[in-house]
Order: sequence, then structure tokens, then C-alpha cells
Amino acid sequence: MAQDKDLYDLLGVARNASADEIKKAYRKQAMQDHPDRNPGDDVAAEKFKKVNNAYDILKDEEKRAAYDRFGHAAFEQGGPGGSGGGFGGGGFSDIFEEMFGDFVGAGGGRGSQGRGRGADLRYNMEISLKDAFHGSKTTINVPTAIPCNDCSGTGSAGGAPPVTCTTCHGHGRVRAQSGFFTVERTCPACQGTGQMIKVPCRSCGGGGRVQREKTLNVTIPAGVEEGTRIRLAGEGEAGMRGAPSGDLYIFLAIKPHRLFQRDGANIYCKVPIPMTSAALGGALDVPTVDGSRARITIPAGTQTGNQFRLKKKGMTVLRTDARGDMFVQAAVETPVNLSARQKNLIKEFEKEGGSTASTSPESASFFNKVKELWEDLKE
Repeated sequence: MAQDKDLYDLLGVARNASADEIKKAYRKQAMQDHPDRNPGDDVAAEKFKKVNNAYDILKDEEKRAAYDRFGHAAFEQGGPGGSGGGFGGGGFSDIFEEMFGDFVGAGGGRGSQGRGRGADLRYNMEISLKDAFHGSKTTINVPTAIPCNDCSGTGSAGGAPPVTCTTCHGHGRVRAQSGFFTVERTCPACQGTGQMIKVPCRSCGGGGRVQREKTLNVTIPAGVEEGTRIRLAGEGEAGMRGAPSGDLYIFLAIKPHRLFQRDGANIYCKVPIPMTSAALGGALDVPTVDGSRARITIPAGTQTGNQFRLKKKGMTVLRTDARGDMFVQAAVETPVNLSARQKNLIKEFEKEGGSTASTSPESASFFNKVKELWEDLKE
């Protein structure tokens, strides 16, 4: 293809432009001059071809160096690095890939690398609050696909190496003409692997993997929370015919505890307190999440709902030496099953002013508000 204009000028970039600048300029120009956007415009179609040819040269370091030194002569018949003109053998499928490769996946359609990778797996595991606090080690059994022992994962009987696919010649992709464009798709013969097996293994049917239950060791770090995800790289399904294995993702759920409730790194515990201790004050030993005991001082007049904070008695914080706090919530317990003497003592307390504003301020305040409400309704 004859070029009568400087390639850099065609793309609208300086001669010292970087590879990224050249690529961006090419995409912009190619979209502008694309035949689909300019139907029946022969000038735009010709410019579109020249822009693609310019980019084919300037994106390649060796071709670009040859052009910088010899100009268009470098690519004329027999010239240094000459390709015989045209699109450098790329075709419109390569143009499409250059223009949209960042959106559909870099390097899509180029070879079979990465094809046949095993699927990622999910495993749901329930652990105790104790294990979440201390961390633990355990084993799990996961039904999955593992490499076939009989063929060493190759899928070929006797472990014989596969041969190059005769349909795609090892590329994993085949091209088909569709009007103005050349469309590229996964090779149907080899499913994109670029290789074929002459005699499939009987044990795995040529897939190179079989279904088995795999036992894995799992380390749970201290401080994990509900929904924490642990990734075991390469422990998912085995890939097809020796391709890389997927990953295993373990999702953790924490069992409810009979005493403690967790909120992040903090622990909450509701503790019943005898009425006498709440009224007169005292001290009480409470359990903590690490298995030890902690003593709290109960001031006289403690009410239900009052909280006592124990610093650094909460959960372990993941991947640190820090700990959250523990909050003890008081629940004042009303006495039951009283003896006759106990009932008489309470009656004596009531006679001495046990229900006055001085001894029951919250009750007195509430009923004063109720009285005010009733008076307002009468007006």
C-alpha cells in the first residue's frame, strides 16, 4: 500500500510519542474513519486502511525503528523489515482486538495460554466464637476434580503428549469471513486448547481430571469475623489436561454463643444482678471471651441497662495484637419465691418510704409525667 503521508502525521502524534500515546491516537482515528461510520465514503475507507497500516508499523519497535531510519522505503518490496504492505498479516480481527482489547480482555484469542483453567470453588465453614478468638487449625473434605493419576493429568492414554490441533494449528482460535470483517472464535475441535489427544485416557475420558474428595488443612487466623473469606490458591478444581487449577474460597460463619454477643471487636454480655446487690452495691465476677474471669464493681443504685466497660477484654483484632472491649450490661433481677419473712421485710421497706421519689426516682418521674398528661387532656 502506497503511503504519501508521514505515519506520525496520519495518527496525529509527535515522532517521539510513547507507545501508549500512539495506541490512543490510533483508536481515536480508527473509530473516526471506520467504514461503518462512513458508509459509501471511499476517502474515509482509504484513510482507514492507511491509519491501520501506520499503527501496524509504529506499534512494533523494530518496524518503527526501520521507518524512522528509512521512511516508507523500509516497507517497500524487498526493503528492510518489509512486510509487503497491507495490514502486516493482521486482518480486521487483529484491528478489533487492538481497539477493544482492554474491554474484552487483553490478549484475547492469542494462543491457548490460560485456557481450561479449573473452576474456583466455595466452601462454607461454621466455627465457634472461641475459634474466632484464638484461631485454629482444622481439616476439611472438599468434593472436587483432581488430576487423573492414570494419565498424569494429560488426558491421553499412557500419558502420551497431545498433538497440535489440525483445525486451528495450535492457536486455539479459528477465523471465519463475515462480510467486511474476519470473525475469530474458539476452535470447536480443541475447545481453545490448541491441542488434540489421539487416544483418550479411559479413566478420565480425555479430560485429564477425575472427581474425588480432597482433604485439606485449613488455618483460621485469630480475629476472623462473620463472612471472612479465606483463599486457598490452586486448591479449586484441577484444570483440563494439565491447565492450572482454580482456587478454593472458604467463607466463615460464626456460631451464636450462649453468653456473648459480638459486634466487630467488642463483646457484649448481659449479666443478671440480684436486687440487693443493685440496691446496696457490691462486686461480681463475670466470664470473658478468653476463658478467664474479670471482676466488676457494682455501684449502689445500679439499674437495668447500666453498662460496665472492661477494656481490652473483647475479641482479638485480625492480624494485630490489639483487642476490643467487653461491655457488661446489668439486668436487675426481681426476687421470686419469697418466704413470709422476706415479704414482710419488703412491706416494712415500703412503709418506710420505699416507693418515694428519693428511693425510686425513675418511677416517680414517670408517673409525674403521666399525671401531667392526664391534666392536659382535661383542659
